[in-house]
Amino acid sequence: MISESIVPLFVAIPLAGAFLTALLKRVKGIPDTLGVMSSVFTFALSVFFILRMQAGRVFVLNVGNWGGFHEVLGRIVGIQMVVDGFTIFMLIIVNFVAFLVAVYSVNYMTRYTEKWQFHTLFLLMLAGMNGVLITGDMFNLFVFVEIASIASYALVAFGTEKRELEASFKYAVMGGVASLLILLGVIFLYSATGTLNMGDMRAILADSGQPALIYLVFGLLLTGFGLKAAMVPFHAWLPDAHPSAPAPISAMLSGVLIKALGVYAIARVFFTVFGFPHQVSIILLVLAAVSMGVGALVALRQWDMKRLLAYSSISQVGYIMLGLGIGTELGVLGALFHLFNHSMFKSLLFLDSGAVEYSTGTRDMKEMGGLARKMPVTSGSTLAGAMSLAGIPPFAGFWSKLIIIIAAVQAHHMKLAAWAALMSIVTIAYVLKVTRYAFLGEVRAAFANIREVPAFMRISLVVLALVCILGGLLLVPQVREGFLDPAVRVLIGTGGM
Repeated sequence: MISESIVPLFVAIPLAGAFLTALLKRVKGIPDTLGVMSSVFTFALSVFFILRMQAGRVFVLNVGNWGGFHEVLGRIVGIQMVVDGFTIFMLIIVNFVAFLVAVYSVNYMTRYTEKWQFHTLFLLMLAGMNGVLITGDMFNLFVFVEIASIASYALVAFGTEKRELEASFKYAVMGGVASLLILLGVIFLYSATGTLNMGDMRAILADSGQPALIYLVFGLLLTGFGLKAAMVPFHAWLPDAHPSAPAPISAMLSGVLIKALGVYAIARVFFTVFGFPHQVSIILLVLAAVSMGVGALVALRQWDMKRLLAYSSISQVGYIMLGLGIGTELGVLGALFHLFNHSMFKSLLFLDSGAVEYSTGTRDMKEMGGLARKMPVTSGSTLAGAMSLAGIPPFAGFWSKLIIIIAAVQAHHMKLAAWAALMSIVTIAYVLKVTRYAFLGEVRAAFANIREVPAFMRISLVVLALVCILGGLLLVPQVREGFLDPAVRVLIGTGGM
């Protein structure tokens, strides 16, 4: 089938784009063109698969046309790539954001030397994230996590100043620890099951129960992927990495990287491989509550615009983990919907912060004021993203937070529901802080002559702002059935690999 045969293109296209960018780096306009076109093609592939998706359908490709179920061994051999409802949901998010970030970078990255290096690393990171989403076995999940991670380490240090290099080093060290824990978890899991294929692992664990070794695997994988997701207490790398990276990379890190390498991996492994054990549910609920609180309260104290948004990401990942930790169909729906919304509004807000820094030369909100008069597009898109982040109706973030809180109430987690609502109020407080100090009031004399950002940057801001405003339409039954529900069914065990 043609659908199965083109699955590897999610990795092959950005890899080819990265190779050609490095090869043709001296040809004017080629890095920008390849960066945008590669992400356009992968996003178009994502749309193709969602249009081909039918109820419960799973696309499976045996790489190299080798492998499949082995009658003698009684298990799957070879390498499989798998695309199910959850995979397609994540592919749409990752590649849509990557496309808009690539468009934004056409203008933004002119301030940096050697744009070809940026686009090469950017496409390698995109290839790694797509690989994480489509792989069907645990070892290749680890391999693709490493590809995306290593590219992101270099991108955080792209400015090559002392601050960027220090943040990248901290990120690389903690990322290396996470990778080691993940690899150890995969090794122990293989020793317990005799296979690396996720579908096989699920069947073997369902038949044989969960040996004591599996609880060690729980701890290793949850800690490793928790570091990638930047949940508290595994979050120390994120507040430095996000502000230090160029704005397009901050948008990718917060918008999709921590989702693909952290949240997606946790959901995929603990829901579809282990069947979501009760112990994991309790741990996720505790980590969610702590992440929501620490991220929101520390964000409230920040004056660096990007650092505030970085701590906000920690808090919002807590909401996603709360929905997953509840584990009910409604909770998972709320978690995935909030994952989508957070990818959109946080990517938008980091791009907005980059636009502000691009025009003013500062991220310190104490030095800003009155920017709404000089930068109306940036101001308006920031307002749309901020309202969605704060959960103000009718913006998209309101609906996903509401679903998560209702799911918590239905599951009799009343304290967690109240805590989520309270932290949403704190979110409103720091969102108002950004709006008040950056965009309202009188224009500072130093900014009297600034202008709105260039056209390609504005295009990305406007598109993401529209998604934040209209994102609630995903709950319309016809749209929900084709996009959200297939992903939910995979996680709750009624469809998928």
